[in-house]
Amino acid sequence: MAAISYKNASCVYPGADTLAVDSLNLDIADGEFVVLVGPSGSGKSTALRMLAGLEEIDDGHILIDGKDMVGVSSKDRDIAMVFQNYALYPNKTVGENMGFALKMRGVPTDERKRKVEEAAKLLDLTDYLDRKPAKLSGGQRQRVAMGRAIVREPRVFCMDEPLSNLDAKLRVQTRTQIAALQRRLGTTTVYVTHDQVEAMTMGDRVAVLRFGKLQQFASPTDLYDRPANAFVAGFIGSPAMNLFTTRVVADGLDVARSTLRLPRETLAALSSRNLDTVTVGIRPEEIQLGADDGFDVTVELVEELGSEAYVYTRNTGEPLRGLDGEPMDFCARTQGRMPARLADTVKLKVKPEGRIHLFDPTSGERIVH
Repeated sequence: MAAISYKNASCVYPGADTLAVDSLNLDIADGEFVVLVGPSGSGKSTALRMLAGLEEIDDGHILIDGKDMVGVSSKDRDIAMVFQNYALYPNKTVGENMGFALKMRGVPTDERKRKVEEAAKLLDLTDYLDRKPAKLSGGQRQRVAMGRAIVREPRVFCMDEPLSNLDAKLRVQTRTQIAALQRRLGTTTVYVTHDQVEAMTMGDRVAVLRFGKLQQFASPTDLYDRPANAFVAGFIGSPAMNLFTTRVVADGLDVARSTLRLPRETLAALSSRNLDTVTVGIRPEEIQLGADDGFDVTVELVEELGSEAYVYTRNTGEPLRGLDGEPMDFCARTQGRMPARLADTVKLKVKPEGRIHLFDPTSGERIVH
């Protein structure tokens, strides 16, 4: 096990005019499960490969247990990598795949067999040790790849989108197994994914990246409840937060010609910044459907999920504008089997106890902390 620190770590690929990872600062505790998440091109996989020694650290430092990894080869970092494509030897059995790295290290046969059997028991692979990878399902192959990493007993696990090749049901099942296994082993783990639901359900803390820059590093709950900027607010949560720009008026915000009242301290924060417009974020669960004093919207899609439903609507009165300047679409969460139907005109309003997030319309930074 090991503590990891990124200290202004940067990486640029030859011929590129921008940094793939730009001055990344992260402190990962010993035994912690940290997820790097972001859209394609955000630098999350590059940051992981820098830790593993597969990409050069062009500026700054990465420390493992206080030791600087600049110039240290990948094989000397005591890190086990789990890839998206499994990377199993097709001509070797499950047991041979799991024990191959130990064999190359010269580990005696008896000890190698014991470690493989222990890992197989953890991963429920005992009955498959004599099979070839071609005779396994996708989830079983991924567990073999995990087993190959476990038998090495490394200081750090690095996992680069290991569930991307699995179907939806198997992804849910396998991510639960990986999270439970990591907590049992207590090995420091850095996990990369583009799936924010995966990040929120697995990580002790989550680092959100965009264009190579760290946007926020916090627990899943803090990311959801207190996003640091409008990008994190829109990226974390499924369905996404409703984000739109509107005018600041005397008592609050102008929302489709009605006033959404704000607390006095929030109004003071807006006044101190001399803002006449603000970016507003509201989660779908904070919106009430069918309120008499709400604003008119047209139902464009209803997603029935059984216990609940998500209603996607288009503002039909005075249009609110989304961040792209287009008329705003709203998503509201309601109880399942609600009466709204396609093309119905209904009213929306923010629930009296609903949480509202405010962001600077220029920088996107959170206004009230």
